[in-house]
Amino acid sequence: MNSSSEVKTEKSIADMSSSSISNIKSGVTTCNSNESRTSTSGGIWNNFVDSFKPAIPEETLTSMNIDDNRELTDIERINYNSANSNLKRKLKTRHLQMISIGSSIGSGLLVGSGGALKTGGPAGVMIGWIVMASCVYATMQGLGELAVTFPISGGFNVYASRFLEPAIGFAIGWNYFMQFFVLLPLELVACSITIKYWNKDINSDVFVIIFWLAIVFITLLGVKGYGESEFIFSLIKVVAILGFIILGIVLICGGGPNHHFVGGKIWRNPGPFAYGFKGVATTFVTAAFSYGGTEMIGLTAAETANPRKTLPKAIKQVFWRIALFYIISLTLVCTLVAYNDDRLIGASSVDATASPFVIAIVNGGIKGLPSVMNAVILVAVLSVGNASVYATSRSLNSLSEQGMAPKWTGYVDRAGRPLAAIAITNIFGLFALIASSNQQVNAFNWLLALSGLSSVFTWLAINCSHIRFRRAMKVQGRSLNELPYVAQSGVWGSYYGAILNVLVLIAQFWIALFPIDTPPNANDFFLSYLGFPVLLASWLFYKLWKGDWTLFIRAKDIDVDAGRANVDLDLLQQEMAEERAKIAEKSFIIRCYRFWC
Repeated sequence: MNSSSEVKTEKSIADMSSSSISNIKSGVTTCNSNESRTSTSGGIWNNFVDSFKPAIPEETLTSMNIDDNRELTDIERINYNSANSNLKRKLKTRHLQMISIGSSIGSGLLVGSGGALKTGGPAGVMIGWIVMASCVYATMQGLGELAVTFPISGGFNVYASRFLEPAIGFAIGWNYFMQFFVLLPLELVACSITIKYWNKDINSDVFVIIFWLAIVFITLLGVKGYGESEFIFSLIKVVAILGFIILGIVLICGGGPNHHFVGGKIWRNPGPFAYGFKGVATTFVTAAFSYGGTEMIGLTAAETANPRKTLPKAIKQVFWRIALFYIISLTLVCTLVAYNDDRLIGASSVDATASPFVIAIVNGGIKGLPSVMNAVILVAVLSVGNASVYATSRSLNSLSEQGMAPKWTGYVDRAGRPLAAIAITNIFGLFALIASSNQQVNAFNWLLALSGLSSVFTWLAINCSHIRFRRAMKVQGRSLNELPYVAQSGVWGSYYGAILNVLVLIAQFWIALFPIDTPPNANDFFLSYLGFPVLLASWLFYKLWKGDWTLFIRAKDIDVDAGRANVDLDLLQQEMAEERAKIAEKSFIIRCYRFWC
């Protein structure tokens, strides 16, 4: 690894070859622990106040003269800034593992699945969630390979910029920002509506303010506060889902208070499908929405203490989360709740009383537990609101670092908080005060439409970024042995994920153009598909702004070194060989466990 003195003896970046620039940047990344040098002798209050001051760059960064002779190109600036972020590496293994397991258990699964059940039927729900689960698994494997190799600020939107081309990174980054930017006030409204389950006379705005203050407090604690809060939230959700799985099996077998044996009656009457193939097609986007947030692991890479050790474990947890918390729980829900139940409403609803999980418990004749499940839904939507601030603030900070957003929005303080981005997100969260308004549904529907299909676009960008990265490695004669983590599904998994995501976009276009039980109309079409023209407009705006009409970066020109987690490849390969040798000595069961976990 390059020391500070060695860096100072190098020529300016302007005179260096692309490979030497990459190596120096990589060295800076690994030695930069992002621990700002703040005084500890001024007392608790003074230290707290000082923590809001601008982050102090590391000496290795300030010694580099990047303005001599020429300016960096856009892609060089993106690679350099994203590799040298002032974010702090404070997320631990337990944080990442619990975030990976419970981060996306929210209203999409607990409430939105009811709308999918209504239009797709039980078989449609299972097909939609299983197919999208395979897509998510393959996509997260590709993301894991990129994130472990390049644990940089911004994650997947930076990968799109550097492995595809900057305009795509610009469009994906802003679309992802909008998705969670709008989601914060939506989740706050969902919290206030969930409270009404116990008392309908309460003014919704009162609890909007209470939950908003709670999220503001958590976000001001920094990344460690986010990690600890998500650890607790996710633990509650995981325990609740496990409890529901046990309860669901008991109810199906007739062990509930009413002793009604359910079996497979609902699958026979009213039947497995609600609206045939079109109904099944509607479940894919709802499933994608429920899996949304899985990719957030990529955003944590720049704030993870030991990316090479912790990220692979977190990525592998995706398989178990999909299998256990989604597929099994939804199988039970589809067996306990009929698709023609009048209590089921639209997939975009935030009303917890429409949750098929709650309806299943009510149908079982169990008193008291519906309130417990609603409390879990409250925790889930509060968790998603908290995660929304994390996602939007890190996305906006990354866009600023790449020169794709105003520079001031990338302000990072000495505690490693992207303070300006956090403030912008939290202030917009007060939009949730329209919770008591009669126009809240229309307002949120159109806001959500702006970033509709964002998860699918993001996953598609991850798939394509991984494919182009592998292509660049091959063209440049680089070996996969250099990578600290190799995707279990390989590059073909990314091809599979990309094809499936494109098919989902086509299916959604069909449903948007010819909605179920409604004649074709512009309102429904743009509510379902406005996200695509917005994404296209973002890409075109960047092209016009920069005047660069390059459609993609050639494989031979892609930088596969900048931001690398490990500079000494020989040492890395030696460590990995030792780890493989130790695992090979273990029993078959242990080897299987280490492969999947």
